[in-house]
Amino acid sequence: RLGGDEFAAVMEQPADPADALATAQRLMDALSQPYQLALQDHAEPVEVRVGASIGIALAPDHGTALDQILKNADMALSRAKNETRGTFSYFESGMDARAQSRRKTEIELRDAIERDVLRPHYQPLIDLSTGHITGFEALVRWPHPERGMIPPSEFIPIAEETGLISALGRSMLRQACNDAAKWPDEVRVAVNMSPLQFRVGNVLSLVMDVLKQSGLPASRLELEITETLVLEKSGQVLATLHALRALGVRISMDDFGTGYSSLSYLRSFPFDKIKVDKSFIQSVETSVHAAAIVKATLLLGRSLNIPVLAEGVETEPQRRLLAELGCDAMQGFLFARPMAASAFSRWLLDYSAL
Repeated sequence: RLGGDEFAAVMEQPADPADALATAQRLMDALSQPYQLALQDHAEPVEVRVGASIGIALAPDHGTALDQILKNADMALSRAKNETRGTFSYFESGMDARAQSRRKTEIELRDAIERDVLRPHYQPLIDLSTGHITGFEALVRWPHPERGMIPPSEFIPIAEETGLISALGRSMLRQACNDAAKWPDEVRVAVNMSPLQFRVGNVLSLVMDVLKQSGLPASRLELEITETLVLEKSGQVLATLHALRALGVRISMDDFGTGYSSLSYLRSFPFDKIKVDKSFIQSVETSVHAAAIVKATLLLGRSLNIPVLAEGVETEPQRRLLAELGCDAMQGFLFARPMAASAFSRWLLDYSAL
């Protein structure tokens, strides 16, 4: 046993790499057998299943020293867990280089957050019935002195895994509210909130402090959360969401459709908006399944009296189709790319003049 839920298994001189693979499969099959647990609140035993991911390193190809073999097997394990849980992965020579690169990014990200280097860029949210801008979503950007603008897809997962997302989220919320306080009174700002920030338990006090310091009315702040957070069904989380709503803060469901098939969480909290994930919008013209999901979401929104916004709208045909389907609002490259705060005022004037 190497850690809380991590174990090492050693095979002595497998005749072929396939032998190691077969052993890994037997281990996963054995571990995945159902367990019958007797619980105090249940009359009958409850069946539970445990999954496993396995990383494989072979000597001497992947090292001859114990520490090196264990390190390489651990990197293979990380790949198995990150790509598809419940499977196995062989060590590959490029993994060490990728691991070092990731570690370098983590160190630089931590430094960038501490020095307040990361900045929000803003993308407009457009009301389709009027063409008016209802607000802007704050999207984090990292201007790196050597690598240029690093895409969020590269550093947000690292921030989530290392816990840096809490400090990053605080910084983005503060900057976004300070910027929005200078905008026209009818324009809101939308800020993404990570589930980890809610688990820490200080979201309410953080929002109250930021609103007070920035002078931004609570009604002009919109927090975007994901399905994962609400599905936790935590009393603390729901209490925080209701307290935020009581302040006047709007709450939106982000990336709708990408997480879970159950819609029961929509009954647990009265959301102000549902945002359809861009993966469905980008294929709405060519995929029958994507179009069906979008139509169903729009119908659901109308039934629950919740406005629906489409993310990632990039073409005029997409805009027309979504308008025909009755979509309430949109955002995407068709209207504007995310822009720095310094370019915001000029763009808003130009858009108003159209």
